Amino acid sequence: MRKKLMATLMGAVMAVTMLGAVASAEEVTANGDYTFEIIVKSYQSSYWQAAVKGIDSEKEALGVTANSTGPNAESDIADQVQMLRDAIAKKPDGIGLAACDQEAVLDPLQEAMDAGIPVVLFDSGVPDAPEGSVYSTIATDNYGAGETAAENLYAGLKDKIAAAEGVVRIGEVNQEATSESITSRGLGFIDKFTELATADGKSVAVIGNEYYVSNCKDAGDEAAADIIIEVAVPAQTTVELCATEASNILNKEDLIGIFGSNQVAAEGILTANGNLGVLGCDPETTVLAAGFDAGSTIKGAIADGTLYGAVTQSPLAMGITTVDVLTKIANGEEVEDVPTEGYWYNAENMESDEIAPNLYD
Repeated sequence: MRKKLMATLMGAVMAVTMLGAVASAEEVTANGDYTFEIIVKSYQSSYWQAAVKGIDSEKEALGVTANSTGPNAESDIADQVQMLRDAIAKKPDGIGLAACDQEAVLDPLQEAMDAGIPVVLFDSGVPDAPEGSVYSTIATDNYGAGETAAENLYAGLKDKIAAAEGVVRIGEVNQEATSESITSRGLGFIDKFTELATADGKSVAVIGNEYYVSNCKDAGDEAAADIIIEVAVPAQTTVELCATEASNILNKEDLIGIFGSNQVAAEGILTANGNLGVLGCDPETTVLAAGFDAGSTIKGAIADGTLYGAVTQSPLAMGITTVDVLTKIANGEEVEDVPTEGYWYNAENMESDEIAPNLYD
């Protein structure tokens, strides 16, 4: 990856704030009639539609062409790979890609590099990308965002955990175990929750999905654990299948908390709760649930006290920044990776000036 710091890029990065503000057209100027192809993870998702809004607004501001597309669902990996190959065939000035699967795009990334087409990744990185094929990665620190969810959920459950006379359970629903964004969030949550509990003298074991059990820092010993973190992954990335997995966990009597690592997983937890009615904000009488991203369903559940809170990103800013970075590359400027943050929100702060602009419907 090209990671040389340029003053012009730094200006754009500094402008990315919690409000989702990014570099304006005055700070980024297109020096040509550029065309970019940008592929999101799911064109049907409200999260990705927010990113597309950012793409569309910035392409108009800069006077460039940016065509957005994406598969119907994030599990449609083969469809996205074909879209990427179709984009390469168009020979654009650059490609923006939010990869559904880290491994599936390796060959197309090599093909893009062979064709001389720069690629900018957003939302998810591809750690094993061919050297030189990816010019910049614009992504939330997903591991850190998962840690943020764990810190806030643990704070709400700390007293109940300390007073527990038997084993207690924490659930985690991840829509899949392939993309960097989801896996990093899930592992960040597991590792931080384990760290916090261990510091308070509790032992933790991680069970369930093999990927997360094998890749967390310490899976522990289930037979000796005070806290069980149970991780579930559905066969496909749908709210309905996430709801099935969530329902299995929510039905367990020792459950005290649960985390859904993206919008689909969080909405799946809320769907499951529709029949069970176990979620709430009182740790003594309800199960505390933490979500990720936004959308009307999640926002409504936080507002009415069903969901304890969630971590938000800024998909709008991510879309804007992707167009900015592609334009800089087309101008011949050198760029670096652009990290973005995740922020905890709940019923108390979701209407604040710092949080509200990031909460898409």
